[in-house]
Amino acid sequence: MAGLIQPRVLKGFRDFLPETEILRKDIQTTLEKTFKSFGFVPIDTPVLEYTDVLLGKGSGETDKQIYRFDDHGGRDVAMRFDLTVPFARFMAAHINELYLPFKRYHISKVWRGENTQRGRYREFTQCDFDIVGLDSPEADFEILSIMHASLIALGLPAIHIHISHRGIFNTFLDSLGVSDESAEILRIVDKLAKIGEDSVREQLSELTNAAGAEKILEYISASGSFEEIIDKLESLCGGPSEGSERLRAVRKMMTDCGIEDLFILNPSITRGLDYYTGIVYETFLDELPGIGSVCSGGRYNNLASIYSKTEIPGVGSSIGLDRLLAALEELGAVTSKNSLTDVLIMNMDENLKGHYFKIASVMRAAGFNCEVFLENKKFKNQFSFAEKKSIPFAVICGEDEYKNSSITLKNLNSRENYEMITIEKAVEIMKEG
Repeated sequence: MAGLIQPRVLKGFRDFLPETEILRKDIQTTLEKTFKSFGFVPIDTPVLEYTDVLLGKGSGETDKQIYRFDDHGGRDVAMRFDLTVPFARFMAAHINELYLPFKRYHISKVWRGENTQRGRYREFTQCDFDIVGLDSPEADFEILSIMHASLIALGLPAIHIHISHRGIFNTFLDSLGVSDESAEILRIVDKLAKIGEDSVREQLSELTNAAGAEKILEYISASGSFEEIIDKLESLCGGPSEGSERLRAVRKMMTDCGIEDLFILNPSITRGLDYYTGIVYETFLDELPGIGSVCSGGRYNNLASIYSKTEIPGVGSSIGLDRLLAALEELGAVTSKNSLTDVLIMNMDENLKGHYFKIASVMRAAGFNCEVFLENKKFKNQFSFAEKKSIPFAVICGEDEYKNSSITLKNLNSRENYEMITIEKAVEIMKEG
């Protein structure tokens, strides 16, 4: 037929079939439950913002990746590239309506026109959680605690959270006399895992000099125990600092809670975005480090300063849902399913259609997801439908069952039949599994 439009999607964008979307929703539900358990509340912000709002504290790389255009009113607008910058604008706009400290979570899509690769797309979902209005070790540690609790709740295989502190690194760069180049140095160091030490050395040498590059590599390569690395960083910076004392305080809380083994002090973690000012972190799966960080963030005490004169310190983290899901699927740690339906009411008799919907209502009231087969087709077709949707139970109610105020329940996995039983008995059986 002439004039048909080819069904296609843009590179880096995807459709989600039921088996994938169900998994995504299950993960989101688990995360929301975890966030709420720490007292966090949900918010939302617009997909579109004024471009100057979004780019005020981005970076040169972010500016290139943003989806930007003039809308119908001739306004310069852009689609949000993360959930943190819109949150800073949100806080500046609503600071007088909110209590502090304010704990929020936000699960939604963002857009970046970057190169696509494994687990990285141009449209993707972030799951953010932040504490604003408080600059303290306790707030830093609570975000780390939520990261740990969330990833454990998702049943992830072995993980480690790598942390560092941008403030200490900035002090170190200042001691080298290269603080004016800090933004570019941070971005180069942030590429260490991707491009390797030699390439980082070459780029740093071009930006500073050979001696400066070696000093920076010495800093980001510091090794040993958590405490030994802090000592090393302090020696390179000329002594203890507010940042190193903050790390020691957070470390003590980790130890007190018995989760210290999950955290690695890694000075090469810098997070490339300009707005981080304190503790920063990234999370890697031990069995799949090549896929990158699945949960990252840090402290950003100055982010809201471009929108408000009120100082609003903040710390937060973001779980990349799509990358996490890609990793879980590659590790075989999740099982796809294409249905949320627990029981299918078979359509057998034209005269009993209303009764079928009544049975379904009773099943739903008992806590089961239930659907009625909407066509009067052969049993073979109806069972085939149930099999394709992985529905575990079917209810059969013909004339004989109806006259006896009963039903027949069929376990579609075990093929076991429970004939002429009450709906209440069927509910008991299904609850037993």
